Amino acid sequence: MTPLELYGRRLVAGDITEDEMQAKVVDTLQELHLALKELKLRPKSPLFQRFGFFKKKEFIGTPRGLYIHGPPGRGKSMLMDLFFETAPISPRQRVHVHAFMQEVHQRLHQLRTGKNRKSNDDPLMQLSQEIARESRLLCFDEFQVEAIADAMIIRRLFENLLDLGVTVVATSNTAPVNLYAGGLQRERFLPFIDLIFNRLEILTLEGKTDYRRNRLRTVGIWHMPTGKKANEELNSAFKRLTDGCMAEPKTLTVQGRSLFVPRQARGVATFSFSDLCEQPLGAADYNVIACLYQTIIISNIPALTGKDRNVVKRFSILIETLYEQRTKIVCSADTSPDELYTEGEGAELFKRVVSRLDEMQAEDYLAEAHRPAASKVSN
Repeated sequence: MTPLELYGRRLVAGDITEDEMQAKVVDTLQELHLALKELKLRPKSPLFQRFGFFKKKEFIGTPRGLYIHGPPGRGKSMLMDLFFETAPISPRQRVHVHAFMQEVHQRLHQLRTGKNRKSNDDPLMQLSQEIARESRLLCFDEFQVEAIADAMIIRRLFENLLDLGVTVVATSNTAPVNLYAGGLQRERFLPFIDLIFNRLEILTLEGKTDYRRNRLRTVGIWHMPTGKKANEELNSAFKRLTDGCMAEPKTLTVQGRSLFVPRQARGVATFSFSDLCEQPLGAADYNVIACLYQTIIISNIPALTGKDRNVVKRFSILIETLYEQRTKIVCSADTSPDELYTEGEGAELFKRVVSRLDEMQAEDYLAEAHRPAASKVSN
């Protein structure tokens, strides 16, 4: 199946709505799909391999990748998902840029300090070659550059990967010219923007409809009381927000510890309140969750009492972290936000959490782009 065929099926099934701007992007994704299907490996000469000639250009006819940008909720991630699902080459990888760059830094450190490292080795080129062997297609969702450590190496890394025949497809809320805007030493980052324009095709997806906000408005944000009906509503919300995509669990590693995600797909993850707040989790864990997922569904939030001091503290940190990164929420709870915690230590400070929860249900918040900050995460 091709992206165009899969998109057509979902239109017929009513999973998505006909959108002229999306259709144009699908046509380009279809062209890339067909080009990848015809991609041929360059015949390799043992003599050239032995002396290291043409190490960087292992493929010929590699098609230009894509950089798709536009406001949030227009369907960028959904379109990339169907492209990735139908891509005719392997191995391939769909990654969140922050998780990818964190792994890059970890692997570079290992290469620089490893026993077998030679003084004349280029660790970044070595890593690029390893990544190229692992993935002939790299799809980045929510592409953004915020950390100076990423900005300083990303041009060379991507240039190496493109030279090695890796096809790159990225979606972003940010136009290329605005990447790393206001960042430290941005002048050293500007060649990467030139690289994007020179090596990738730039597409803008800016339809009038914010589908994500409309769906969140439709499914509702705060469901109460907890119970069978609320659980059914949360399950329905998950299906709506992921276009009925097959969900699966995922285990993340945060600062050397495992963090289990019970169900996730297409930037949406589900947790129970117990999963998030009755376990020994902290700010680093919540930051990773807020970074990787655009929407978090939280079930069975109880009415809290003074005996729940530690749980209240974790919940407060969780909501503040999600709010700061503009992660959207859908919840089921025993009661309304302003009645969750009214007596006990910190009850007065908890009013800030109530204010956040109220704001996170407002139209202005739903319309804002997800803005994940860099996190220490591997997966």
